[in-house]
Amino acid sequence: MSADSTDVAIIGAGIVGISVAHYLCTRHRVTNLVLIDSGDPMGLTSAKSGENYRNWWPHPVMTAFTDDSTTLMEEIARASGNRINMTRRGYALATRRAEPADLLAELHAGYGTDAARRIRIHRHGAPAGYRPATSADWQDAPDGVDVLMDHALIRASFPSFSPEIATVLHIRRAGDISGQQLGQFMLEAIRAAGGRLRRARVGAIAPGASFALSLVDADGAQAVLRADRIVNAAGPFIGEVAAMLGEALPVSCVLQQKIAFEDREQAIPRSMPFSIDLDPQEIAWTGEERALLAADPETVALTRQMPGGIHCRPDGGDRGSWIKLGWAFNQAPSVPSREPPLIPHFPDIVLRAAGRLNPSLRVYIGKLPRRATHYGGYYCMTPENWPLIGPMRTQGAFVAGALSGYGTMSACASGALCAAWMAGAALPSYAHQLGLGRQQDAALMAELAALRSKGVL
Repeated sequence: MSADSTDVAIIGAGIVGISVAHYLCTRHRVTNLVLIDSGDPMGLTSAKSGENYRNWWPHPVMTAFTDDSTTLMEEIARASGNRINMTRRGYALATRRAEPADLLAELHAGYGTDAARRIRIHRHGAPAGYRPATSADWQDAPDGVDVLMDHALIRASFPSFSPEIATVLHIRRAGDISGQQLGQFMLEAIRAAGGRLRRARVGAIAPGASFALSLVDADGAQAVLRADRIVNAAGPFIGEVAAMLGEALPVSCVLQQKIAFEDREQAIPRSMPFSIDLDPQEIAWTGEERALLAADPETVALTRQMPGGIHCRPDGGDRGSWIKLGWAFNQAPSVPSREPPLIPHFPDIVLRAAGRLNPSLRVYIGKLPRRATHYGGYYCMTPENWPLIGPMRTQGAFVAGALSGYGTMSACASGALCAAWMAGAALPSYAHQLGLGRQQDAALMAELAALRSKGVL
């Protein structure tokens, strides 16, 4: 059994683990580090990302966190000639409610003291000042959010939406990126600085003067890697890694799924932002389909009212031809695996539901193109849906995870924050609130428990 040593071992080479390594190397000159993963870098949950980003959250801490991450992505976009394909057409959150007071209250709560400047209301009469997302250029887009409450303005700006839509919250500092290109950009900087990537599975961790990580390499050979510090960035497996240290993290994993297919019928305008139907609905099954679903205990829930949150966006830019659909309706925790058990009828479910906001999608019901892809990944999440970033209870161990559904968009800020903790550098104002220590803040935990929305999309 061979032995090796390093200053820092990062367990997990998804986008978050890569980001921690990147900021350790580039900001803090920590270059003797090893990224450990049993698979390819960005090959598990990161490969299933929707590749979207947004700064809309129902709490100012998460808004500040994702604002910082967006700023860091912008820095990379500038430095790389926009290699990460960053666009900014925004998020369009649609509802059939004409006066959604609760949604407006969440906007004000999320943007905090800056809400008056960042929220713009456009009521009846289509007042001047609203600019649709005609360009995908992230440098040319406004900040804040435009609330459209004028029917004519909504129809002109979002022609594919159902005429039932009465309000659209157009989040402007939002869009999409290439998560894989972001990861590759960071990996190149890590390798150039001397960081290493090791294909291996971590079987055990023994704390001590240094950590002894028992590894099983890709060829089956066993090895021991000694590390002064470790980072638990194992995505859906952060709970398992914590258990190796005798710790328990307040996380669970929920499988969520998406589909992507070529939009041969040009049902969705290429300029449409990432669009979300916020309203609950009952899926429009035929009578025969409804009876079959109701007869099976595993599918009967599909005949009842389902939560909102169905999302759709063009994929591949203005010249592309694919679209993505997703719906994080599953709420049942499960044990994560590297091969998630997909629900065979999910494509039909999400397509029917998405057709309520964009009726043009109904042309694909029962007629999905052959090359359509169906994939899924795990939302690893805390009860309040905030991440865990910072020191663990074990001296020298750190965690960066529980980024349920927002891992790609928050990866840069997560990596920078974890690296700052490790380097003893200055921390942002929200650092302690995004770590394990928040569980001892009774007032904060009570506030989060009372929130109507946890920002799950």
